[in-house]
Amino acid sequence: MFEFFARAENLERITPPWLRFRVLTPLPIAMRPGTLISYALSLHGMPIRWLTEIEEWQPPVRFVDAQRKGPYALWRHTHRFEESDGATSIIDDVEYALPFGPLGRLAHGFVARDIARIFDYRTERVEMLLR
Repeated sequence: MFEFFARAENLERITPPWLRFRVLTPLPIAMRPGTLISYALSLHGMPIRWLTEIEEWQPPVRFVDAQRKGPYALWRHTHRFEESDGATSIIDDVEYALPFGPLGRLAHGFVARDIARIFDYRTERVEMLLR
């Protein structure tokens, strides 16, 4: 399971099509602490560029990516993989904060629904692709 997520190009395969997500960094990408990965996507029709850095890389149990440039004031995503009885559980922990102070706080519910919808889609796609 970890190997699938270790290949940045697979992110395109598990991201909802309505985001028009593309990895811009030339492939293949050597994953390790300090690796920078650039993406383009469209959120509610607005084009967005996003740059993440791999902060931690601990195969086969976890890795952490954090936004360096993008739409959030903070985005830190911890991916954990736990083996049990021949199956792998994928645990995503996301810390995020919105920009724009009070306006960002007002938009939080809307953004949280978007994030939940994206991760629900990812769960379905991973299950479908890795059966």
